[in-house]
Amino acid sequence: MQRNTVVDEIKSRCNIVDVIGRVVPLKKSGSNYKGVCPFHSEKTPSFVVSEQKQIYTCFGCGAGGDVIEFVQRYYNLDFMQAIEKLAAEYSIDINQGMFRRDEKKDRLYEINREAASYFYETFTSSANAGYAYMQKRGIEPRILKRFGIGYADSKWDSLYQHLKRKGYDEKTLLELGLISYSKGKYYDKFRNRVMFPIINTRGSVIGFGGRAVGDDSPKYLNSPESAVFLKKNNLYGLNLTKQEIGKENCAILVEGYMDVISLYQAGIKNVSASLGTALTENQAALLKRYTNKVILSYDADSAGRAAALRGLDILYALDINVKVLHVTDGKDPDEFVKKNGKEAFLALTKKALSYADYKIEHIKREKDLSTTDGRLEFLKEAVGVLRMLSPSGADLYIKKIASEMKISEGAIRMELYGNEVSGGMHAFSDIGRQTGSENKSEKIKENSVTALEKHLIKIVLTDVSYYHKVAAYSYFFAGSPAGLIWEAIKASYKEGEELSVPQVREKLENTEQDILDDILENTMVAGYEQQVYEDSIKKIELHELTKREQEIKVLLSLADESENGDKIRELTEELMEIQKMISEQGGSQQ
Repeated sequence: MQRNTVVDEIKSRCNIVDVIGRVVPLKKSGSNYKGVCPFHSEKTPSFVVSEQKQIYTCFGCGAGGDVIEFVQRYYNLDFMQAIEKLAAEYSIDINQGMFRRDEKKDRLYEINREAASYFYETFTSSANAGYAYMQKRGIEPRILKRFGIGYADSKWDSLYQHLKRKGYDEKTLLELGLISYSKGKYYDKFRNRVMFPIINTRGSVIGFGGRAVGDDSPKYLNSPESAVFLKKNNLYGLNLTKQEIGKENCAILVEGYMDVISLYQAGIKNVSASLGTALTENQAALLKRYTNKVILSYDADSAGRAAALRGLDILYALDINVKVLHVTDGKDPDEFVKKNGKEAFLALTKKALSYADYKIEHIKREKDLSTTDGRLEFLKEAVGVLRMLSPSGADLYIKKIASEMKISEGAIRMELYGNEVSGGMHAFSDIGRQTGSENKSEKIKENSVTALEKHLIKIVLTDVSYYHKVAAYSYFFAGSPAGLIWEAIKASYKEGEELSVPQVREKLENTEQDILDDILENTMVAGYEQQVYEDSIKKIELHELTKREQEIKVLLSLADESENGDKIRELTEELMEIQKMISEQGGSQQ
């Protein structure tokens, strides 16, 4: 059974009223059902379930979607986990094709779970250096248990012998990095270390981090990557904290295991850690399942600042509201929260710097602003930050920088927009027109890629500085061949380097190569990149307005006038405003 077939089968077999009714008391209200929203605190029910349309919506917090989306959100599951849960409950077979379980991975998870149990038993059964170390660090027994902290003793083969008795073979243990081999002998990789099991959001142990209790080097030793452990795809502690992150609609991302554990113990539970200081795009996407707000709280040293800058760009490109917090006195979150407490740390989060503020402050730190050359270098790099912002956002920072640096707003705008700051739009109707190479164009299905998609792709291929700007709207390519081209661009992109078009091309199949060639040859944007970009974004925003217009109409159709009067008025006002904006932008009202 293919994925789309499985999804359709689940939606047809799983009545949304039954699924939601198990966890939310629902009462019949006209043709719909009503209840108290499970996603925010309320006394008057504003949560509506439509059996006819098989959707839910909350007029209080705006949550809404189909049965799969409800299960994802309520139980804090990813898409596949929600599919598996519903399929199991309704006896739908998904153990075929792309949904077949991987027996090898199941075996690896089983071994890791057994190792974690062994480390925990060693940690708690008798006095040992690992437990003493964690007590000294001020971690309470309940928190140690919650995170499954363990201890690898100082003997050479304790874990190896234990796992051998369980019947596990050396080849698999080597693959997982639990043992090593040298001079004809197998021995434990982790010795005399506090063990931090790394658990994915499905609750499976995928690897370990080991902190040396004595002076052994390295101080931290991690499992190697394996079939079940890819650092770039996972975050430490998220299995325990994802619900709090969703509840707070904010994630605090820190560097280390102890930062997560100490903040969690202090009552700050919407926290997680990247496995290594450099955040990856996959980790950012994982976080976005639970929140669109992230505070980076890395160390204030050079490595921490570099990691924060990289994390900013990655999260911002995914349209996540990202801020940066460096704790005072150069301490890490672990030390700070133990010394100053929860409220002091939360006060710091309120002072975290936004994307633009942090990047501009960083540029200031790097330049000698007492010299003319330093001020010019600052202006040039600060303008690079402004290019990443919306026009209104850039305008605010132009005023701010002009005031702080005693530079005229006009000079900043000229640096930002060039000589075309006052015009040039008269030529736009001719920009990007399709010319020449008609024979190749005939090979491409009509409307397979829209003119708007072509413009955005060509802008990035022409001027790589637009990469992050366009990345923020890359969701617009979904379901189109342009999406495949964008993925090839994304895979080829390297910060600070020009894009290699041949490298992009070789990542594509023949059909997409033809489309790319057509874009390169027939879509003209050179010299007018900014105007084309701005016009394209306006069209996307018009599309989003139209989409929201339809959403509001559905919400109004579900609302009960006698009970949701205020919300109906609010939605009606929003609908009128949106329709006005659509009309002003040249769109049609339906």
